[in-house]
Amino acid sequence: MRMMRMLLPALCLAASFVLPAAAQTPAKLAYPQKVVTLVTHSSPGAGSDVFLRDLVKYLQRYINATFIVENDEGGSGAKAVSRVAAAKPDGSMFYATTPTYILTSLLSKPTNTYRDLEPAVNFFTDSEIIYVRNESPIKSVKDLLDKARAGRGRWGAANPGSLERQAAEQLKIAAKVNAAVVSHEGGGDLMINVLNGTLDMGVGEMDEIRAQYEAHKVRVLATFNPVRMPALPDVPTVKESGYNVALVKFRGLAGPKGLPPAITKIWDDAAQKILADPEYRKSYGAEDLVPHYLPHDQYGPFIAQFAADTGAYLKSTGVIR
Repeated sequence: MRMMRMLLPALCLAASFVLPAAAQTPAKLAYPQKVVTLVTHSSPGAGSDVFLRDLVKYLQRYINATFIVENDEGGSGAKAVSRVAAAKPDGSMFYATTPTYILTSLLSKPTNTYRDLEPAVNFFTDSEIIYVRNESPIKSVKDLLDKARAGRGRWGAANPGSLERQAAEQLKIAAKVNAAVVSHEGGGDLMINVLNGTLDMGVGEMDEIRAQYEAHKVRVLATFNPVRMPALPDVPTVKESGYNVALVKFRGLAGPKGLPPAITKIWDDAAQKILADPEYRKSYGAEDLVPHYLPHDQYGPFIAQFAADTGAYLKSTGVIR
């Protein structure tokens, strides 16, 4: 009996560690589709591709469905947007939204535009950065612009309808330089041309360059964030460098027009659970993503306002009429 009295506290203590572990397993939200396809216009390894492939690990914890990611490249996002716009609004297919799908809609005449998709939910904002290869003699934004003023600037960005391309063009206007901006369909091709010296610099996302950055193959000169990135406290903003250009990228999902309220409600609930997941918080924090939850009823107006502001800027600079 004395032995039992000694063991009981230990057994109770052990139980106190076991029981919470079982309680931590989240109950999955019921979903009307068994398989959900998440489509991105990005190439494998590019920002949206990385975002989706990390996201699906946690979606499957909270939504009772199987999620797959498909890359539908081409047309600066127009091909992927058309594919999702033509799908049934039954929750089986979504498009990874970034400013690209708005810029492509404004800068060209695609079959389908951002207006043909229904914003479902937003998860994050993301940073745009300027990077160079580690051996580059360009050590600052000033060095970069001085070379461009000498008529030898050669910059790289993603497709013409990307926020990266717009960031480069806005910096050109603000600095009054005439560097050539070379478009790429994805961040992988852009990285190759920065590393081999074909380009002076690239505008991209930390997700895209992280492996090369951690391997000391590239350096970050500046960020287009309004304020310095917490993960890169020594890297100045473009604005701090003397040029009033500040841009951030949103990351969310949109489906075909006519998504039922029952489905958008599931996504609203799931997004909040996912963003609060401790393991995911550690993961997306390491990727420098900032949680920016916008539910269905707020995301649509947000997209409409972003499109209106972007259209006004493009008109004011003579890019579009």
